[in-house]
Amino acid sequence: MNSPTGSSTSWSISEDSLRRYVQFASESCIQDLLSASDSNRLGNGNDGWKVLTLDNRVEISKRRSGSLHAFRSRWLLRTVSPQQFITVANAIDAARQWDHDLAEARYIKDLEDNLSIIRLRFGENSKPLFRNREFTVYERRETMEDGTLVVAVASLPKEIAAGLHPKQNNAIRGLLLQSGWVVEKLEDDSCLVTYAVQLDPAGWLPKFLVSRLNTKLVMIIENLRKLAQNCPTDGDT
Repeated sequence: MNSPTGSSTSWSISEDSLRRYVQFASESCIQDLLSASDSNRLGNGNDGWKVLTLDNRVEISKRRSGSLHAFRSRWLLRTVSPQQFITVANAIDAARQWDHDLAEARYIKDLEDNLSIIRLRFGENSKPLFRNREFTVYERRETMEDGTLVVAVASLPKEIAAGLHPKQNNAIRGLLLQSGWVVEKLEDDSCLVTYAVQLDPAGWLPKFLVSRLNTKLVMIIENLRKLAQNCPTDGDT
């Protein structure tokens, strides 16, 4: 089952085993995202989240988790439906429109209708914090009973990622420990969007640069908002 290659280790894994692993791993990611979207709604500061910015219906918070920080962005989007937002956020082939540092984003494998493996690559022209980093991640999309949409994204273990897509020679394979969207429907075709992310960029970086990297990742929601507002609604033809 395991097949080391060269000086690094990669695992050859069947599609069925990969599907079961991702289904299991993504359950905790989904629950963590739902918890992040619910926490501190009433101003209770006992959940560990520290508000960094609160302005113009935008909240950005952080919370220490292990040796790294998790970051959260929460936005109230007027006249943007959950379907409009998720359509834009899930358009992986157009991701460079809302993350300008991204050099490549493409699907490697679809495991189920709501379960995919994706490669994200930041190239030579990306900002120094992102340069030459790549991530091999799963993406799971779920609709809760109350209609809340959840998209959970996290890195595969490096051994599995290497078996699916060998790392480029000059690339640094980072780890997206957990991230994703929670999109809750409100009245008047509006929605409340929570984006949470915890990232280990790998390779040595000063701590303040890692924080800046994570803060930048939560701020991309502004670009997504602009794209979502121009996305056709279900009633458009």
